[in-house]
Amino acid sequence: MKKFTLEELADYTGETGGPTYVAYKGKVYDVSSSPSWPQGDHQGMHTAGHDMSEEILDAPHEPDVLEEFPVVGEID
Repeated sequence: MKKFTLEELADYTGETGGPTYVAYKGKVYDVSSSPSWPQGDHQGMHTAGHDMSEEILDAPHEPDVLEEFPVVGEID
């Protein structure tokens, strides 16, 4: 499994049509297929390319929503 530093993860914002990745509790998820993450923006409240472990605690949904998406790596 690919190991990402937080600096490397920052390259996966989805803003220019590339992959859209977010991390949660050490795992990196590919949320590119989600209509809720167009161009790396999640409802104007969150952006892709970083660790969402703290931010997701304030979300109106449970963190297990990320289980719908493939794990593409881990935070190193």
